[in-house]
Amino acid sequence: MSTANTDLKAVIKDYFDALYHCDTGLLQKVFHPKAVYATADETPLLHRTMEDYFPVVAARVSPASRGEARNDVVDEIQLAGDNTAFARVRCTLAGNNYVDFLTFVREEGSWLIMSKVFQMRPANEGGA
Repeated sequence: MSTANTDLKAVIKDYFDALYHCDTGLLQKVFHPKAVYATADETPLLHRTMEDYFPVVAARVSPASRGEARNDVVDEIQLAGDNTAFARVRCTLAGNNYVDFLTFVREEGSWLIMSKVFQMRPANEGGA
């Protein structure tokens, strides 16, 4: 496995941990400050900046505090070059299955999530 894949998997693990614990400090570590958060699951399309997204996560009751089982999966990682990558990941949180398309940029030697575009379905519908 390449160093880039190993480094990206470490960032993705931190991303999953941050969501599970609602840890906005860790989210700030893995997201680029100018990252985009979006889904077409809402009408109109939901788009947030990190400034908008972090307080939403901070206000949640964490899945960890509810004792929810974790189901984090990395389906694929693709490198476009030395500084750009894509990952398709899945997780289950608060009774919903999520498929996240994460794009990454490498800045000053560190991989950061530049965009998160996701699809959500209730866990009882499957589909993740």
